Amino acid sequence: MLQAIKSLAIGAVIGAGIFAMVDYAMSIPDVMVSYETKMCQQVQNYDSVLFGTTAYSCADMPEKFNHIWVK
Repeated sequence: MLQAIKSLAIGAVIGAGIFAMVDYAMSIPDVMVSYETKMCQQVQNYDSVLFGTTAYSCADMPEKFNHIWVK
């Protein structure tokens, strides 16, 4: 019985860690940058369950983002 509880606890910790990593990766904003001007056109923010909602903009660029080239 004790072994089953330990296994369940370890599984829960590993599952929570994986959930946190996926939640963080899915919440990284997309920054659309123009091919021609190489300037930011738009920032697409995504909600996160653990890390809250971000409100980045072209004037307030995030440190880490997905770079997307646009016309």
